[in-house]
Parts: sequence; structure tokens; C-alpha cells
Amino acid sequence: MLSEVVLQSRNRDFVAGNAKLLREINTETILRVIREKQPISRSQIAKLTRLNKGTVSNITAELLEDDLIFESSTTEGAIGRSPVNLSLKLGKHFVGAVDLDSPVTRVGVVDIDGSVKAMSSIQTEPGLPDESVAACVQELRSVCARLNVEHLEGLGVSVSGLVNSGAQVVNFASNLRWENFNLGEAIRKLLPEIGNVSFGNGANVSALAELWFGTHEVDLTNFIFLSVHPGIGSGIIIENRLVEGEYQASGEIGHMVIYPGGEPCLCGSNGCLEAYASDRATVRRYVVKKYGNVAHPADVSLESIIDLAKKGDDIAVDVLKQTGHYLGLGISNAIKVIDPHVIIVGGLITRSWDLVHPEIMKVIRQQAYFGRRESVEILPTSLTVPPRLLGAATLAIERMFDDYSLSD
Repeated sequence: MLSEVVLQSRNRDFVAGNAKLLREINTETILRVIREKQPISRSQIAKLTRLNKGTVSNITAELLEDDLIFESSTTEGAIGRSPVNLSLKLGKHFVGAVDLDSPVTRVGVVDIDGSVKAMSSIQTEPGLPDESVAACVQELRSVCARLNVEHLEGLGVSVSGLVNSGAQVVNFASNLRWENFNLGEAIRKLLPEIGNVSFGNGANVSALAELWFGTHEVDLTNFIFLSVHPGIGSGIIIENRLVEGEYQASGEIGHMVIYPGGEPCLCGSNGCLEAYASDRATVRRYVVKKYGNVAHPADVSLESIIDLAKKGDDIAVDVLKQTGHYLGLGISNAIKVIDPHVIIVGGLITRSWDLVHPEIMKVIRQQAYFGRRESVEILPTSLTVPPRLLGAATLAIERMFDDYSLSD
């Protein structure tokens, strides 16, 4: 959401710079307000942005000409002439989204309001980066063809691993078994027609997706998105902005040590949160309790464990509650470090929220600090599509809005 603080910051920028720069900043601000508050009138835009009505009228006129927004009239409560509202033009501008992971990679085409028009998935073999990228691009082209989408305004790519988004390099992705792979170069070779290509870590982009398109009625100015999958990561939003860190490695909460010398983790350390609370760890714990060792039937998965718990399976219920306890340990530490307003949890584990959430809260009440422990809300994601896929699309949409410039 576009907070008053952000608007004030942007308005301070209006007084400096040349006319072209100011025009671009004004355009970006107006587009963001329309996206967040639509349908909205020109006078309301002027009031929110503190821009004069002439500037708003000129910019919105060109946005209408470029077919990025459209007008609609309303008669609700109107006396005299009906107010004219502005909204984003849908069905016209699309972005591609890829969520790279192993064994499954998701591909989608998304409208600029965050609605996923089509989604597909392919198997991804670890250790084969060039082949995986080629398969993703081929699948993306197939999805576009099915939708009769001839042009994409941008492409966002999410990777489960450490990603240098500026250099567009995957530093390390354990599931994919990629290290120092120039993903940007590989994609540009196959999709040279798309200039707007952005990259991000899976947890980071999930946080962006919740910030832009989430439906929780809570303040998301400062929050953490905890992404629980075969691995665990987090996206941190401070003052409406994603925190990436000096080396784009912030939010690696999964490798926070909660039990020194404990279970081995894929990162090479021991006792990491990921070794206890990830999907992989939950399945392993169930298998050991059920079968006495790590050998187990191939159909045992977190989804099947959740289904068993809903049917009253005692072992499944106990294992999921334990996962909630471990998540509570990690979240308690995150609260102490970040001091967020809310923590949002994403992943399959949220399908057992009735079992997991109470255990999380028990630990937080015991270990979080001072009076804040009662006010920090812990919520499941509000997104109804895979957060990492929508987050990838959000990267492209955000850049499209930020870089949008009107014709001279």
C-alpha cells in the first residue's frame, strides 16, 4: 500500500530535478495511487498526491491514450453530473512469471492487477541450469500461445536460493543445485524481446506479492513474510520497502540456529530452524515416528500428513504441532530482531493452521519480549495463488510501473 510517508517522500522529490524527471515521478505516483485506490477520481488523486489538478489531468489523459487506464462513471450518491473514476485497464498488459525450484517449477501469465490468467508447472531436474531455463521459456511461450498473448510487458523470476538481483546471478540454490549461475544472461539469450526482466529470492518476492496484492485488513508497513517450503526463508518489509541486505542475503531465517549441535542442515550447519520446521523436516519426523526409520513409502508428503491429521491420526497431529512449536522459536527470534507489526506465513503448512498456530503462539508468549508479544499478529497468507509465482509477477509489474514514462 502507498503510505502517507511514501507520498510525502515522493512529493519532496517533486521540487528537485528537471521537468522530464519530475514528470516521470508524478506519473509513477499517479499510477500507484490508481492501482491501490481504484476506482478513483482525478480530484481524489490530486488530494492524495498533493499534485495540482492540471498535472493530474494531463498525465491521466496520456495514460488513457496509452490504454493503461480507463474511465467509468458512477451514479451512487451523485447529484448533478456523475463522477468519473479511473481504474487500471485489464486484459491489455500482461507480464510473465516463473518460480524456479526443484522438483517443480511454475510458470504463469499475470495481468497488471495481479490476477493470474494461466498457470502451468514443469518438472525441473537439479544441476541442469541451462536446460531448466530453456524448458521454462518454452513453457512460458506455450502458455502465452494458449492465451493469445503476443507480447509480455515484462518477466519476473523467483528462485529458491540466494539471488543477486542486481547482477541477476543465482549465487546458490540448494534444491536446484545451482551455484554462481548467470540467470539473467541465460534468459536474455532466449527472450531478447523482453527488456523488463527482474529476479528475486522466493521469500522476498512472496513478501512483495502480499504487500501489493494481499487482502488482509492489517497495516503492512512493517512485516515479515515467512515462507515455509522444503526450505525456509523470509521476506522483510520495512517502511513499505523490501530489505535485501548488503549481499542480497537478508531474511535467511531458516538458517537461524535454534538448537546448537542439533539436526544437520543442508547448509552444512547443525540445529537450523529449517532442519526442524521445513516441509522436509516435518515429513522426516513423521516417517521416523511412523516407521521407525527414514525409509518410507513414496506417497508420504506434507500434504498427506495434513490429510491424515484432519482424519484424526495421532502421529500426524503430534508432528504438525511440533512443527508449530519450532516455527514459534524462529518467529520469536525474528520479533526480537525486526520488531514487525505482523508476521505472515506462507506455504502448505498453513493448511493445518488450526493445529500449527496455537503452538506458535504458545512459544511467542513465553519467549517474545515485553508487551509487544501480545500485539504481533501471526497470520496465514491471504494470497490464493502460489505466493512465489505471484511475487515473481509483482517484480515485473513493480518495475513496469516504476519505469513507465509517457511519450514526449
